[in-house]
Amino acid sequence: MLLTVSGPPGSGKSTTAALLAEHFELEHVSGGDIFRELADERGYTPLEFNKLAEENEGIDRDLDRRLREVAIERDGLVLESRLAGWLAGEHADFRFWLDAPAAVRGERIADREDKDPVNATEETRAREASEAQRYEEYYGIDIEDLKPYDLSVNTARWEPDAVLDMLVTAVEEYDPVGDEGKVPIELAIEL
Repeated sequence: MLLTVSGPPGSGKSTTAALLAEHFELEHVSGGDIFRELADERGYTPLEFNKLAEENEGIDRDLDRRLREVAIERDGLVLESRLAGWLAGEHADFRFWLDAPAAVRGERIADREDKDPVNATEETRAREASEAQRYEEYYGIDIEDLKPYDLSVNTARWEPDAVLDMLVTAVEEYDPVGDEGKVPIELAIEL
């Protein structure tokens, strides 16, 4: 089984993906963790590394290539990243999109990174705008197009365990007969 969890920064992707992986006894692969590790290895903050990625498309393409290979070559995992649903494409059994209002996401990021919430929200908005521009430029992906996702959840409305319960129910109640209605993702992404 391959589940993908996507959404903007602070939407609860990491928390939810880890809970899903634990529940279904799957491996959890996080694009955000990989991106932060790459930034740290090079001595940058994630925001600085994101800005560098605006000038060096090889950073995004390398990360996305790695995540796409994971989705194609491995099974039994939860793949989490902004583009996970797009990168996994037809290989995913379920593609989940999580979101929350910017202020809520900024608060979450401020809590985990010990930052001022207003600054965290502003940095997050800048990061999102930068990423959205690059996804469109590199791959022709409109990150706000949620058609590829099987389920979208506003995580500001529920606690993490309730979000997990919704996603687990969706997976367990899945009827493969309805796959004809699933939106195929034609990946014209040159990674």
